[in-house]
Order: sequence, then C-alpha cells, then structure tokens
Amino acid sequence: MTLAIIGGSGLYALEELELEKTLSLLTPYAEQPVCLYQYRKGLSTCLFLPRHGAEHQLAPHEINYRANLWALDKAGASSIVAVNATGAVDPCLEPGSLVLPDQIIDYTYGRENSFYLGKHQLKAHIDFSEPFTPELNTQISAVADSLGLPIVKQGTYGVTQGPRLETGAEIRRLARDGCTLVGMTAMPEAALARELGIPYASLCLVINKAAGVPGAQLNHEFLMLVLEEGIVVVKNLLRELVSRYSPDKSLYMR
Repeated sequence: MTLAIIGGSGLYALEELELEKTLSLLTPYAEQPVCLYQYRKGLSTCLFLPRHGAEHQLAPHEINYRANLWALDKAGASSIVAVNATGAVDPCLEPGSLVLPDQIIDYTYGRENSFYLGKHQLKAHIDFSEPFTPELNTQISAVADSLGLPIVKQGTYGVTQGPRLETGAEIRRLARDGCTLVGMTAMPEAALARELGIPYASLCLVINKAAGVPGAQLNHEFLMLVLEEGIVVVKNLLRELVSRYSPDKSLYMR
C-alpha cells in the first residue's frame, strides 16, 4: 500500500526524503524502461516519478502516460498524487495558489489515452463522473489545513495540448466552459489511473494568470520565480503527506 507522487514542472526529486532505491520497469508501451524512485520518511515509503523526465526533457504531448501509469501500478502504487504547474483562468486565483481540482475538461488530441486501444471491451467505459478521487482530495486538504497552508478545494482543470501557452481567445473559451485552471498534463493521466482503479488526485500549483486574465505575466523569468518558490511549499506538503499517509480501504476501486 504505497503512495505514489508524480512530479510536474519544477519537481524532479524529493530531496527532503531518504532515497532508498531506484526501480527500472519495462512496460508493454515503450522500449525504454520507466525509472521510479522509492523514498522513505520514517516508517512510510512512497514512489516518485518525474513526469517530464529527470532533466525536464519531455514536453507534455511527448510523455508516455501509459508506460508511466502501468509502471506505477506494477510497482504497487495504491494512490497517486500528481503535481501540476498550472495557469489561472479564474481571476481570483493568484500565482502561488494551491488548488485541488474536482473536475476536468480534456482539450488534448492525438495522445494514447487508454489501455484498451485496439481491444475494445465494455469495461473500457469507465465511470469518470468524478475524475479526481474525493477521499484522496480530502486527505491532502486535511494535511494542508494542519500545516496552515491555504488551499482551494475545488476547481475545473482544462487540459490543453501544449507545449505553447494558450491564446487570449482560447482562455476566454475555457472560462465560458467553466474552467478555473489550465494546464497540459492531467489528461490522459487521470483517466489511465481510473482504468487501473488507482485513486488519483491533482495538486495544482498556480504559476501564472492565463493569457488575457487581468494581471497576467507570461514572461519566463516570472514563471520560474513563482515555480521555484511554490515548489518549496509543495515539497513541504508532500513530505507531511507521506509521513501521515494511511490508505483507507474505501479508496480502492479494484
């Protein structure tokens, strides 16, 4: 029963935890193995996977999401907390905000988005009414509250293709659709986790206001500054989450 953490932009290791070992798993979905890292905090362990690679070499549309999720499943992940750097569509969200979205809208295309491709089965029609596991969101928000970290406990994550940022018209469209956040990596990751029956949550760090939102700053220097400062907060939250993690049988959908 192991918590798994998927690191997004700016999160490539968990230096605050003790690295126990590196796992290299071959999967049916890639020639190269997927590298996972097992960390320990006291009596608790966690698996860690840097989504973009250890040196951020993979753009969002180039990530092999199926290989990543398959490897985490085989390594024994009982729940997944995915960290995502996002933009704010909701003008009330400031850079540096932490958000636990509860809904998602997928605008991506051309990604291998199911384990059932080429072998259609009725069970491929997963219930995706709640794409993020509510009980896992509750666990994360409880840890954030105990640390005194402000965290927004609902939102709709609009997932765009990338790697470019969005146009002002695209952000206005996302706002009309009901999105409060925009990012590039939550899909098909969340759906693949659901196909495997693994509880999944997205911990979003807002690093900018999206194009056309009042106060938007989209220059690289500003984004990197907010990202670096925000990742420190995220790591503190993750460290405490790992040490307190206690899987509840109600989370398991297998």
